[in-house]
Parts: sequence; C-alpha cells; structure tokens
Amino acid sequence: MEWFFIAIAAIVVGLVLWAILAYNALVRLRNLVQEAWRQIDVELQRRHDLIPNLVETVRGYATHEREALEAVTQARTVAAAPGSSPAEQAAQENVLTQALGRLFAVAEAYPDLKANRNFLELQRELTNTEDRVAAGRRFYNANVRSLNTRIETFPDVFIANAFGFHREEYFETDDAARQAPTVRF
Repeated sequence: MEWFFIAIAAIVVGLVLWAILAYNALVRLRNLVQEAWRQIDVELQRRHDLIPNLVETVRGYATHEREALEAVTQARTVAAAPGSSPAEQAAQENVLTQALGRLFAVAEAYPDLKANRNFLELQRELTNTEDRVAAGRRFYNANVRSLNTRIETFPDVFIANAFGFHREEYFETDDAARQAPTVRF
C-alpha cells in the first residue's frame, strides 16, 4: 500500500514539474515573439523616419509631381500609426512600399535628382532598412512558428489553454512588397 502512495506522489510531482517546464517554455517563446516584433517596429520606425527626407528631396526637383508625393506622405502616416497588429502593419507597409515605388518611378524622369548625393544616400539607407526589416521579419516569423507549434502540440496544448496562450500572427508582405523598391539609373 505504501508503494502505491509513493507511485501516485511521484506521478503528481512529475506532472507538476512538466507543467512548470511547459509553462516556462511557453512564456519564453512568447517573450521572444514580442522582442522580435519590437525589433521590427524599430526598423519600421527608421524607415518611416527616412521617408520625409526622401519626399522633401524629390519635392525640390519634382514640384509638379504632387500626387506621388502626397501618396507617400499619406501611406507613411498610416503605417507609422501605433497599435497595429502584425497583419494590419503588413498591409500598411505594403501600401507604403507601393507608394515609394511610384515615387522612385517619378525620380526616373529627373536626371539631376538621380545624381543628387542626398537622394542617393537616402535611397541607400532605405534599401538597407528594407533589408533589416526583412531579416527581422524572418526572425519574428520563426519565433511565431515555434510558439504556435508549441501551443498546438500535445501535451503543451493543455498548459497553453489553461493559461491563455494564443496563436500569434505572422508578419507577411504581399509579393509586390517583398523587395525593396529599386531605381535604375
């Protein structure tokens, strides 16, 4: 009879230890996802900060291209607004990327602008930032995949449900926005 109680106690202790380890692993993954999103947010903010300078540089050369300049400014304002989910942010960034593509297309018509050092530097910085956003997106999505897999797999699904862990959204862009805007000189 004594061995029976010892076996039951060992099983209970094992289950409690497993629950603690599973909970801690889920918290660790959730924190990694949040950290990765904050890193993307930093890069997106950097991108948003570069755009007004780019618009002003283009405006100096292409004053009658008001529609393209306003589209970029409007898209930047929407994309820079805080509080968006990853899916909403991705959609906003897609609109911004398309507007930037139109702005760069406008720049093609102005040889002096294409040769302007400030414009070239801003374009290079924007391209570098796009690369960092892409790297951040890959890191974020990998962590989201790990968390979502852990939340949905047996037996961790029980701990996830008990403590309110939920699936996270991926940060995905559409095909038109998968590459940084390019300008051919």
